[in-house]
This record gives sequence, structure tokens and C-alpha cells, in this order.
Amino acid sequence: MVEVSTSILSVESGNEAETFLLLEKSKTDYFHIDVMDGKFVKQDTYKKMIEYSNYIRRISNLPLDVHLMVEDVETGIEVFSANEPNIITFHLEACKNEEEVMKNIELIKEKGARVGIAIKPDTPIQEVYKYLPYIHMCLVMTVEPGKGGQTLITEMIAKINELKSYIDKNSIEIDIEVDGGINLKTAQRVKEAGANILVAGTAILMASDYKVIIDELKN
Repeated sequence: MVEVSTSILSVESGNEAETFLLLEKSKTDYFHIDVMDGKFVKQDTYKKMIEYSNYIRRISNLPLDVHLMVEDVETGIEVFSANEPNIITFHLEACKNEEEVMKNIELIKEKGARVGIAIKPDTPIQEVYKYLPYIHMCLVMTVEPGKGGQTLITEMIAKINELKSYIDKNSIEIDIEVDGGINLKTAQRVKEAGANILVAGTAILMASDYKVIIDELKN
């Protein structure tokens, strides 16, 4: 079954409560928390995402899907674990070596969350293979991380396909999440390639009816 994780990056200040409750009512499966530090990517959303995560926790029981686009992964895990997210995803590119990757995986598990590893468009998919047995989700970025509203890089479809083939061949139970340029036009292709969690922000939040878009993305 395909799930939808709604990115709250572009939710306007002042409309948080109305938007979050409407997204829950519209049956989004997760709130996608885009955490950026201004170093790993240019934009800095750290403070805003802490505030939004705290706010969501007070008014909703929907799971948080935390995506750390940060250099200091360990601190990010510590900070965002406070709101008991369902999953915390960090970038493979933020780690210096295999030891650091495994350390982050273990820390997230210690905090009681599921583990995701994200990879940028330029990172070969094979680099994540060795970690797949230890994690719960692989996030394939289909745009350069750092800002919303970008167009999906079509070459990433083959990357998703390759990952799905490897997972099936090796009988690994893991989710494939796709983030970047997801809308009604691109969703079908990434689902056919093997993705089962779709991150969408602009496509949902700019719609007049969130539920219609979320239902169509799932189906």
C-alpha cells in the first residue's frame, strides 16, 4: 500500500493549526519534517521545524517523519527525538565513514524510532546497499535537497527501480520513500518503479482540497 507523507515546509505561520488538522482529516499518513541547518543545505529551517513538531505533537497523534538535512546528525537525532517521531532519516552524505553511519543507526533505534537513510541524486544507489538490512526505510531524493517546489529529476526513476530490484532479489523488508517534485503527474512513475511512501508538499498544500490530492497520490 502506498502512503503519503506531507511536507509541512511551506505551511504559513499563523495557519499552522488549521493546516495540520485539515491534513490529518484528509488522511495524510505522516507529517514530513524537513530539518535543514543552513550548512548541509543552504536553507535553515531548524527552529521552524522544532516549533512545528512541538505544535503537531500537542494537537495530533499522526506520526512524524523527520528528514535531517544536517551536518550534525547526532544533535539532530537528540533534538527531534523529544517528540517521539515514527522515523528519523539522515543523509548518507553527512557521514564521514561507515562507523559513523552505524553509530547514527543505533542512536535512532535507542531513541525508539525507525531508521531511514537518505541519498542525494548524485549518490550512487549502491552505496546504501550495505546498510539496508539495518534500517527500515531508504529515502531517494529526486531533487537536490534544500528547497520545496522543484521539478523531479527523471533519471532518478531508474535509481528507484534499481533499489527495488536489489531489495526484492535479497528479500529485504524495507520501505522506499521518494521526495522531490512529487505530484499527480510524477507519482504514478515513482510508484511503478517501487516507491511506497511519497513525500509531497507543494502539490498538496496548494490544492483547494487536500483530501482529493492525497487520495489520488495513494491510488
